Amino acid sequence: MAENKKNPVWELFSSVRLALFLLFTMAATSIIGTIILQNQPSNFYVEHYGANMARFMQALDVPDMYNSWWFMVILTLFSLNLIVCSLERIPNAWRLVTMDNLAAEPEGLKKMGLHRSIPLGGPLPVAVNKTAALLAGKGWKAERRDLDGATLLFAQKGAWTRFGVYIVHTSILIILIGSLIGSPRVAKDILKNPFYAFKGSVNIPETQQTDVIYSFLEGVGQLPLGFTVRCDFFTIDYYPNGMPKEYLSKLTVIEDGKVVLQQDVEVNKPLIYKGITFYQSSYQPYEDFIITVRNNRTGASTTELIPPAIEVPWKEGGARFGVINMEARGEAVSRIKIWFTDDQGEPSKFWLEPGREALIKRSTGDYTFSAKQLYATGLQVAKDPGVWWVYGGCGLMLLGLMVAFFMSHRKVWVLVSEERGKVTVLFAGNANKNKLGFEKTFAELADSLR
Repeated sequence: MAENKKNPVWELFSSVRLALFLLFTMAATSIIGTIILQNQPSNFYVEHYGANMARFMQALDVPDMYNSWWFMVILTLFSLNLIVCSLERIPNAWRLVTMDNLAAEPEGLKKMGLHRSIPLGGPLPVAVNKTAALLAGKGWKAERRDLDGATLLFAQKGAWTRFGVYIVHTSILIILIGSLIGSPRVAKDILKNPFYAFKGSVNIPETQQTDVIYSFLEGVGQLPLGFTVRCDFFTIDYYPNGMPKEYLSKLTVIEDGKVVLQQDVEVNKPLIYKGITFYQSSYQPYEDFIITVRNNRTGASTTELIPPAIEVPWKEGGARFGVINMEARGEAVSRIKIWFTDDQGEPSKFWLEPGREALIKRSTGDYTFSAKQLYATGLQVAKDPGVWWVYGGCGLMLLGLMVAFFMSHRKVWVLVSEERGKVTVLFAGNANKNKLGFEKTFAELADSLR
């Protein structure tokens, strides 16, 4: 009788070779996505790779590779491959877990790789009870079946560990589902709701605010946040050679006209509000300055945003001031020359380091003066509703890997038989993994009966 042939499509997707090919393809393309900076403006790719290569890369969605249609196809094929492979092999694992192990032939036990025969005194019922008590005392819950002139006991541990690899398969599928749920491309093209999941950026100059961000996906443009984010302050430290060392933004979230959250944002320390995450990613220095002046006698104060070489009147304080010169190290202004007058005598002129305060003594009062270069904080903004699916999948994967690599299905048979008035106990066992470790456990179990 001819064997039933499998459906060729099913056979293809149940192939381990296909799984290895898809894994290799994803790994290779992920390297490309790591080498080539993602989600940059179009002119960035033209400048770095030339116009023709940039057009080719745009056609293949390389600048947003992980949301490209072809990468989604690879993920879908890999998901189908995992599902079919699991469905193909789970029945066999289930059969091994649920099979009637007490149906084992006594002669077959003697042929197992691990077996040991021990003579035991006393009648057969006493020997059976003693052996069962021994197994129970060692944590082996035994099933029992009486045979002709003998009793067979069977116990097992870790039967469910045979499903460890399928726990890993499930975790991968959950991670892939999470990545699809959090994909801006899926949100835009399938759900028709770009705000459901997005990645973008925004630059906010100090003292200014915004309620929109700019999506990385072409054709989306601005996305409303539903609340306002204000950059209250930005600070940056430089190395002696002028290279940036570390930088920090103080952000305020405003909703319905009320401040609902204030937080310092640094690299690897984002702000999260209503499922939207703001990452500190860049900065932009300006030629303008933030000037703060306070009359210590009257308490009057003002904060002004001014460009260099511009005189700013302060009517309430009865004074005028401006920046007349500066010294820079790279992009960073290291010293600022200030001009200040209250129209009483000669103007005060002095150098001031950014972020420092100066005390100006005038006939109209003492003034505290501070100045700093204006910066804009560059934020990457993301909303990923699938992130908890990914976290859950990663946790499940760790569990599955622990089960698959460090746990095993261990079986022990004990045949207690009587022949010519002599009782003999035959121990036999096997394990699907960590066989050396099981041999030690098996030896200790058998020796404890002596």
